Amino acid sequence: MRVLVVNAGSSSLKLSVVDGEEVVEEVAVPAERGVWRRGALEEAVAGLPEADAVGHRVVHGGREFVAPVRLDAAVVERLRGLVGLAPLHQVASLAGIEAVGRVLPGVAAVACFDTAFHAGLPGVAATYAVPERWRREWGVRRYGFHGLSHAYASRRAVGWTGGERVVVAHLGSGASLSAVLRGRCVDTTMGFTPLEGLVMATRSGSVDPGLVVWLQEHAGLSVREVSEALEERSGLLGLAGTADMREVVGRGDAEAELALGVYVHRLRAGVAAMAAAMGGVDTLVFTGGVGENSAQVRWRAALGLGFVGVRVDPVVNAGVRGEGEVSAAGASVRSLVVRAREDVEIARGVRAVLGG
Repeated sequence: MRVLVVNAGSSSLKLSVVDGEEVVEEVAVPAERGVWRRGALEEAVAGLPEADAVGHRVVHGGREFVAPVRLDAAVVERLRGLVGLAPLHQVASLAGIEAVGRVLPGVAAVACFDTAFHAGLPGVAATYAVPERWRREWGVRRYGFHGLSHAYASRRAVGWTGGERVVVAHLGSGASLSAVLRGRCVDTTMGFTPLEGLVMATRSGSVDPGLVVWLQEHAGLSVREVSEALEERSGLLGLAGTADMREVVGRGDAEAELALGVYVHRLRAGVAAMAAAMGGVDTLVFTGGVGENSAQVRWRAALGLGFVGVRVDPVVNAGVRGEGEVSAAGASVRSLVVRAREDVEIARGVRAVLGG
C-alpha cells in the first residue's frame, strides 16, 4: 500500500509518499500560521506519485485516541474537542485533514497520534500527584509527545542491536526522551504538554511550578505572558540568544557554553532516569535534527553517562553521516544515530488500520 503522509505545522505542510518502509518522494508546502497559498496544496499533491491512502500526523489524541483511527466526520469533530490540549498543533493538524480531504475526497484517511505510543505508560509514570478531581474531570496526566518518532526509532534500534531496553533521545526543536522496554514505552520526559522535560530550542523544559505562580502574583505577568515566554523565548534562545544548536556549538562564548552546558546537563539526567525506569539500558538512540547532526551534543552527553555503560568513539561519532553506530569498542551500551522517520511510522499505522 502506498501512503501519502501529511504532517501539518504552522510554517509548512510536509507531504511524503511512503511505499512499505521506503520514502518514495517528499515535498513541503510553505505556510503562514497554518494557512497555505491557494492552489499550492493541489499542485504539490498532483506532482507526487498516486497514493492508496492518506495518513495524518495528529499531535494529541487525549485519553480517547490511543491507536491510529480511520477518519470520518465524527472522529474529526472529536479531535476538535481536543484543541484546548494543544492549540497550535491541533489546529494545524485539523487544517491539514480538511485541506487534503478536499483535494483527495475519495481516498481513505487515517489519523496517527503523537501521544498514542505513550498511552500505555504505567500508572506510576503517567500520574501527577495532584488532586483526584483534576485527574478525573480534566484528564490531568502525563501524555507524552513525539511518540511517532520514539516508536520508529526504538523499533529500528531493536532490529539493529536486539537489545530490549532502549532509550530514545529525540532531539530537535522540541526534545524528549523515552524508555522503551520490549517495545512498550514505560517512561518519557514530556508530560501534560510538550513543555515538560528537556531544554529545547525555544521551550524552557521543566521549571518549578511555583515559579509560574510567583511570576503572576509578584511580577504581575499575565497567563499569556508567562506561557508565551516559556514556549517561545526560553530554552537555547533564552540562554544564548539563538535557538539554533549549530550556532550555540560554534560560538564558544560564555553564554553559548552555559546554554550547551544546561542542555547537556538536563539531557544526561534524563537519560539516566529513563535507564532507571527499565533497570538499565542496552541501546541509546539519538534522533531528530540535533540528535542526528550534532556530534558535539552526542559526545558531551556520553561523557557523563559512562556509569550506565554509554561510551562513544570520538572519531566515529564525528564522522557519522545519516545513520550509524557510534559506540566505543567494548561499551556495554550500544549508541546509535537513527534518522527520524515519523512518516514511515505513520504509514505503518495506516496499513494496520486499513490492511495492505
